[in-house]
Amino acid sequence: MCPSVCRGRGRFRTEMDAVRCYTLDFFPENILIDILSYLSVRELVRNSRVCRRWKQLVKDQRLWRAVDLSTWKRVTSRVLWALLRQYLGHGLRLLRLRGLLLSARAGVFLSESWLRALGSKCPRLRRLVLIHTDLRGLPSCRLLPLSLQALELHFCEVPAGFFCEGDGVETLVLDSVPSFSDQHLRSLSAWRGLTRLELRDLIRVTVAGLKSCVPPGAHTLARLTHLELETGSRTQMVALGLGEGWPGLERLSLGGKEVGPGLLSLGRLQDLRSLRLRTCRLTQMMVLRSCRCLTRLRQLEFIEVEFVEDEVRSDETDRPPASDDDPAPSLRRALRSMLPACATHFSRCTRAVNKD
Repeated sequence: MCPSVCRGRGRFRTEMDAVRCYTLDFFPENILIDILSYLSVRELVRNSRVCRRWKQLVKDQRLWRAVDLSTWKRVTSRVLWALLRQYLGHGLRLLRLRGLLLSARAGVFLSESWLRALGSKCPRLRRLVLIHTDLRGLPSCRLLPLSLQALELHFCEVPAGFFCEGDGVETLVLDSVPSFSDQHLRSLSAWRGLTRLELRDLIRVTVAGLKSCVPPGAHTLARLTHLELETGSRTQMVALGLGEGWPGLERLSLGGKEVGPGLLSLGRLQDLRSLRLRTCRLTQMMVLRSCRCLTRLRQLEFIEVEFVEDEVRSDETDRPPASDDDPAPSLRRALRSMLPACATHFSRCTRAVNKD
């Protein structure tokens, strides 16, 4: 055999042996943790069974800072206990859970003992997101970890006295919670740290309930600075509850089909600095009338808004044409003249012509 061929084969064998030696075991721990961070919780648990080293790597708290269990369809109380005992710890900051409210299995999902253990073992948990969770088996929110700063409830059920205390919670998001009523809203006055409140599709919240929380009142939300209301066709009625004014309210977001008529009640929000309007139909006159008294307004956002205007006559040649990037050029100019210190943003907005 030719000597050059032998040398080539020997070099090839040496390179192949080097490739076989450089497995994942030769990677530094930080690189392996970065790779594992792209896996879901279920995949992490499976990979912990590969070997002893991987089992130790999976338990690293850097992998358990933000835990999303909402996509895991077979999460039961038994699985929650196993995760809490083996993996969840001081590194946990965010936890998302999907309950059994719409499941045929039903049964107890979040127990009092598990919530107490969660609070003691995860002292840095800041945000808890619950989806389709039945909380009627819990007496109140006192059982939630005291370290929570943000609580989100999406499509959940709550008992009558659930919101009795929550001093540490700064942000509360309630999305499609059928049992949430004016009584629950008034009980939030005990949450002395609450600064941001988001109410979406709450059919039992009324104008009277919202007015009772306006400072100064019997059930005042005095420290509230950010309020978001998105209640579909009932947004007009709820928005009218802001007509009494709200001292200290700096950020407001309104969304729904009937936002327009309720905008006229916003003139008394003298401290308002940011206003967001989304998924609604508006006219230029509605916007200008509602914003002319908001002298402190610094940011105005329109998100997925349909601007309705009368059909343009053929003799209106000096009017700039509207485009997808700027669906309401005349409104932009009028707002710039009326509120020179306010920044206006349009996102995914459209333009419709009223031919009547």
